[in-house]
Amino acid sequence: MTILPNLLRENRFTPELVPPFERKLFFEHGRRRLYLERFGVLLFLSAVIATMGILSDSTAAVIGAMIIAPLMTPIMAAAAAIVTGRMDRAARSLALVVAGALGVVALSWALATLYSGELSFDGNSQITGRIQPRIADLAAALASGAAGAFCMSRDDIADSLPGVAIAISLVPPLCVVGIALSAGEAEAAQGALLLFVTNMLAILLAGGGLLAALGLSAAATVKLRGRARRNAFVVIAAAVVLVAVPLAATSVALDGEARARSQAREEAEQWLAGTDFALHAVQVRGDSIKITINGPDEPPPLPALAIALEGRIGHPVAVELVTVRSQSQRVPGAGTEGPG
Repeated sequence: MTILPNLLRENRFTPELVPPFERKLFFEHGRRRLYLERFGVLLFLSAVIATMGILSDSTAAVIGAMIIAPLMTPIMAAAAAIVTGRMDRAARSLALVVAGALGVVALSWALATLYSGELSFDGNSQITGRIQPRIADLAAALASGAAGAFCMSRDDIADSLPGVAIAISLVPPLCVVGIALSAGEAEAAQGALLLFVTNMLAILLAGGGLLAALGLSAAATVKLRGRARRNAFVVIAAAVVLVAVPLAATSVALDGEARARSQAREEAEQWLAGTDFALHAVQVRGDSIKITINGPDEPPPLPALAIALEGRIGHPVAVELVTVRSQSQRVPGAGTEGPG
C-alpha cells in the first residue's frame, strides 16, 4: 500500500527540475517560430504517412506515423499549463492542437479524394479499428496519458515516449475522419473523431492529474489565484464522463454483435450439416444477419434457419443469405493430348 506514495514522493518535482521540463513543452518568444515550423513539418509528414498507411491497410506505416506525430506535445503542454494555473499557455497550446487537427483532416481528405485504389470500410483493419471506439479505449488512453506525463517529467525514462505515442493514437483517427468524409461515410467519421477526442481528453485528465500529484505547481512556485485550475479539471473530467457514455454503448453493442455472430455461425453450420454447402462468412449488424455460403446446388430452406436463429438469439432478426455457386473444372496440362 505504500508503493504508490513512495513512488510519488521519490519522483516529485523540485524547483530546479521545472525549467528543463517547461522547455520541453513551451516554446515561447524567440523559440516559437522555429518550433511551429518543425511542428508543421512533422505533422504534415505524419499525416501523409498515416493516410497512405490507412488507405493501403499497412500497420507498419501507421505505427511509423504515430511515432513522429507531434500532437502529444501541445496536449501535454496544455495539461501542464492547467496544473500551474497558466491558462494563457493552456489556451495557446489547445489552439495549436485544434489547428493541427483541422489540418490533418483536410490533408487526409485531399489525399483520399485523389486515391484511385479500392477502399473498404468493412475490410480495412486500420479503419474498422478506429471508427467504433469502446470503453476499453478510454481506459487505455487514461493509462497512456499518465505514462506520457511520467516519461516527460523524467529525463532518465524519456526514451519510453515513442511507446506512449504508439499506445495513444492521435493522428491516425484524424486521418480516418478525413478519409471517411471524402467517401461520404459520416458515421465512420464521427466514430474516428470520438476516438481522437477521447485520447486528447485522457491526456489532459490523466496527464494533468499525475503532474499535479508529482507537485508540479508547488515546484513551479506559482501562486494560484481563483478557481481557474479547479474549474478546468472539472470541465475535463465532465467531458471524459460524457464521451464515456457513447463508448460504453458501443462496447455493449459490439459485444452483443460478437455473441450473436458466434450463435449464428453455430446455427448455420447445423443448418448446412449433411449438405454439400460450406459456410463462408457470418456478418452481424444490429438486428440483421448476413450469411454467405458456397456450394453447387440449391441450399436448404432459409425459413428454417431464420426460425432457429430467432430462437437462439432471443429476438427477431432479418436474415440475408448469399449463395456463391461452386463449380469444379479440369484443364489438361501442357503437352497432354485431348480427345481425338
